[in-house]
Amino acid sequence: MSRVRNILRGFGVKNYIFIFAIVPMFIFGMYIHGQKITYFLRPLWEKPPKPFNLIQHYYNDNVTMENLCRLHGWGVRDNPRRVYDAVLFSNELEILTLRWKELYPYVAEFVILESNSTFTGIPKPLVFKRYREKFNFIEQRLTYGTIGGRFKKKENPFVEEAFQRVALDHLLKIAGITDDDLLIMSDVDEIPSAHTINLLRWCDEIPAILHLQLKNYLYSFEFHLDDKSWRASVHRYESGKTRYAHYRQSDNMLADAGWHCSFCFRRISDFIFKMKAYSHYDRVRFSHYLNPERIQKVICEGADLFDMLPEEYTFRDIIGKMGPIPHSYSAVHLPAFLLENAEKYKFLLPGNCMRER
Repeated sequence: MSRVRNILRGFGVKNYIFIFAIVPMFIFGMYIHGQKITYFLRPLWEKPPKPFNLIQHYYNDNVTMENLCRLHGWGVRDNPRRVYDAVLFSNELEILTLRWKELYPYVAEFVILESNSTFTGIPKPLVFKRYREKFNFIEQRLTYGTIGGRFKKKENPFVEEAFQRVALDHLLKIAGITDDDLLIMSDVDEIPSAHTINLLRWCDEIPAILHLQLKNYLYSFEFHLDDKSWRASVHRYESGKTRYAHYRQSDNMLADAGWHCSFCFRRISDFIFKMKAYSHYDRVRFSHYLNPERIQKVICEGADLFDMLPEEYTFRDIIGKMGPIPHSYSAVHLPAFLLENAEKYKFLLPGNCMRER
């Protein structure tokens, strides 16, 4: 016993501090901030994707379509193409309204697929079906379908997402899409501007697949993050080849073509639902992330709901985007329906960060 005491006595106070204080603190720090460290070091092992061929975008209300098409290097058609707008729907009622009001003049058929399951396998009500009467203005141009979730536990959420996108392909055929029709592929909150879609339906010789550069907003149009949203795309439909997807399918992208308003909800409960339900649910690492008071505070600050670092590919970009998003005081060049109904949708405008429960 005395031998053990002598060994421990010779071990030294510094070593005790290291083992019983420093090491636990390090382990706890890695547990709390390990994901941040991984994101910060991303540039060491992952290179930026290949740059897009960014196409200049010309537009003014007083310029003829013939001249707008010519400015882009395209001819003008005798008749516009038909446009199909297809989305997977979860619970984004307000954003869906803004989207369809924006696109209504130029879309021949609105196609929407709704599941009774989230991508993460959580049962959900058929929200659109319940509130369908709110969208009577597009009823004559609406193809609505539902699909049952598979509710497979511990499955990668992207598998369920892919399953639903395949089902949307079948729904588009039911809706009557044919070759050379334009198909908008984007999430509900990725909204192409009306004049962008009008341009593409009138211009000849446009690329078969064209990604859309959208302005990235978070929580509302008060927090302009960047202009790097690229997943939305427009396709000249080709039978047997065109597949509904949400990844990069072309190198061509049209500049300044709309808005991506992520987590732009009226109610805190909708924030909580999406945080638990969408494909990156693993980002909810701690239960307090779902606390309504915390979420409200994060929204008003323009901070990150998941307390994560920016997903960038260079240290310069990561450091430049650290911290809250600066507040914007501009409500210029936003969807017309939003400004025409500002009182009803004021939670989406600068200076109105408070949300309903």
